[in-house]
Amino acid sequence: MLSGLEYKYVFERACKSTDRYLTVLARPNTQTIARLGLAIAKKRVKLAVARNRIKRLTRESFRLHQSDLVGLDCVVLARNGVEQANNHTLLHSLSTHWLSLSRRCKKY
Repeated sequence: MLSGLEYKYVFERACKSTDRYLTVLARPNTQTIARLGLAIAKKRVKLAVARNRIKRLTRESFRLHQSDLVGLDCVVLARNGVEQANNHTLLHSLSTHWLSLSRRCKKY
């Protein structure tokens, strides 16, 4: 997981991927691993059960795609209405984000 300064580093000049449900920010790091940060705000997702479901699905998707994201710090942000999406839709959305970011962000 990322610390406060590492979140700030990612937010400063992030490579961004956005869709209807999520925004994923990424930035190359100096390590040989991919790292994930979650910013699922209570303002966007009111119920703790829904926030935890989104976090759980995000971590699982990240774990499955981690080898494609080596050398990136990623931060996932929820958008309004994400709690209405079913699990399959969220996993597909995340897969698309990971693929897009792995291609675009390694150019920096």
